[in-house]
Amino acid sequence: MKILAYPNGIFGATTYLVYEEKSLEGAIIDCTSSIDEIEKEIKKRNIKLKYILITHGHFDHVYCIAKMKEKFPSAPVMIHKDDMDLLNQIPIQCSMAGIKEIKVPCIDGLLDENSKNLTLGNKEIKIIHTKGHSKGGVCYLIDNILFSGDTLFKGSIGRCDLFGGDYKEIENSIKNKLFTLDENITVYPGHGDKTSIKYEKKYNPYFGSNY
Repeated sequence: MKILAYPNGIFGATTYLVYEEKSLEGAIIDCTSSIDEIEKEIKKRNIKLKYILITHGHFDHVYCIAKMKEKFPSAPVMIHKDDMDLLNQIPIQCSMAGIKEIKVPCIDGLLDENSKNLTLGNKEIKIIHTKGHSKGGVCYLIDNILFSGDTLFKGSIGRCDLFGGDYKEIENSIKNKLFTLDENITVYPGHGDKTSIKYEKKYNPYFGSNY
């Protein structure tokens, strides 16, 4: 898999463009900035954009999705079903953050852990529901690559004092879902540097050296 990261979104949120190199089938994961740059890269590499995937419904991760959908209307926008209420609260979120209100993106498909047949070439996109940062927060696992949204960061975890947050739930999601994955999985978070499951199990200060 090829991964291109665009880390300069609003509040430092990262947009990912990922594609399978043989089929050139790709997906955008969250969309926070760099619309023109991403569009140029997709056309340059002849990527067939199949999906626009959302890790969770906070405004900084969907900031540019409506505009990106206009450029790629055939790519369905998808989010976990439990974050639809959060997505519809975008105007309130923007007001509380002191930024200009953005357009709430239209959703083409709802996801949960039973969602099947999401693929890039011969690679399956697995949905891992990791509630805690939000009710419908998810991670996307493709082979040994995990896009963790705002659930797990390098040396940290997602905050739980926002819309839909719950510390006990995020702790459970990380311990019992993410930390049971292969330790060699590389983690690409919604903010900051990439990490690995092995590193976080050993060094993440929220969990100690218990794994």
